Amino acid sequence: MTDPRSTAVSAARRRTAIDALRRGAVPETGLDLLATGLDRFESALDAELDAVASGASVFKAVRGEYGSGKTFFTRWLGERAKQRGFAVAEIQISETETPLHRLETVYRRLTERLTTASFPPSALRPVVDAWFYALEEDALADGASEDELADAVEKLLTARLTEVSRHAPSFATALRGYRAALARGDEATASAVLAWLGGQPHVAAAARRSAGVRGDLDHFGALGFLQGLLTVLRDSGHRGLFLVLDEVETLQRVRSDARDKALNALRQLIDEVHSGRFPGLYLIITGTPAFYDGQQGAQRLAPLAQRLATDFTTDPRFDNPRAVQIRLPGFTQDSLVALGITIRDLYAAGASAPDRVRALADDAYVADLAGAVGGALGGKVGVAPRVYLKKLVGDVLDRIDQFDDFDPRQHYRLTVSSGELTEVERNLAAAVSADEIDLDIP
Repeated sequence: MTDPRSTAVSAARRRTAIDALRRGAVPETGLDLLATGLDRFESALDAELDAVASGASVFKAVRGEYGSGKTFFTRWLGERAKQRGFAVAEIQISETETPLHRLETVYRRLTERLTTASFPPSALRPVVDAWFYALEEDALADGASEDELADAVEKLLTARLTEVSRHAPSFATALRGYRAALARGDEATASAVLAWLGGQPHVAAAARRSAGVRGDLDHFGALGFLQGLLTVLRDSGHRGLFLVLDEVETLQRVRSDARDKALNALRQLIDEVHSGRFPGLYLIITGTPAFYDGQQGAQRLAPLAQRLATDFTTDPRFDNPRAVQIRLPGFTQDSLVALGITIRDLYAAGASAPDRVRALADDAYVADLAGAVGGALGGKVGVAPRVYLKKLVGDVLDRIDQFDDFDPRQHYRLTVSSGELTEVERNLAAAVSADEIDLDIP
């Protein structure tokens, strides 16, 4: 039976999702088209998003082994947030590019990857411009004349950022400098000041002097700037910020001193969220069970472990999606096949030969391919999703759609080479000794 979602989607959304799968990547958008097995989370998570949209703040931790779909899950939830009017940013935590113990770097990545329903990354400038426009509209609505507008906007800016200025006065100062540079037609200075506001280092000293700010953003100032950004987002019409810190398990592989600082920074972030300092923030982290349970991860810092503690001793069917930490069970053979069928139907709905696609890549073939890919990876189904979907779209469905005489059962032999696996996939599939495995699908 064809999934009704596959026939009610625009060609652009379908193409974006299929193109990503063909590359072996998680799609940036259209995750609702592919979501299987996530319905049990929807009610609780939607309620949390609605609470954040009303001024609350939420912290959530997602745990799952490699291949369980953590990135898919957070992007799926991020899409739901964006549909509610949230801005969204996804940050990959890494020792070299984005170390968690340097929150100024985390904030910089946030502004670089900030996206909204209307603007791709970086959406920082459109958001700030929309904020100033909203201030002007509010000032005019309050009775300000054109001659009084500049002063009225300044008063509103000061009032809206009063709480922020207690912790990070330079945030408001930089916004004033940005607006002043625009008013005098100095685009270069305006862009430089906005870059400084976004946490970029090495901004020209002349631009900083012009705006009345000094130095670069530091670890402690980053929290104040995050608070300021949330205020600007809210006043410019956004319901909140959905922020993902992905792959926090990388903290286990850094130097012990950096690891301890990073774990403490995470604990600090959680406490600030729970204290109510960041209204409108939905902060979500992802990591492997080893990070949450291991001595080189969260357990290394007792206060952090306490904040993340969640009971997973019961049957996974009864996991509480409202808990601070939720687990993704990962793929089974059945769920992998169900996902493959969903993608086959999505592909067929936009194919030039939809009937042939469904007939030659029928449910039985999709199941056989899933079993074969899992077998090529040592029978470890959890390693298989990315490779399986890439093979299904690029090697099978594309060929059926383009070649009238292509029959995957006759003309396609699955190969999985070590070169097309990620380092993590190779390690997890280490039980397979051959560099390349050929499997005939009956």
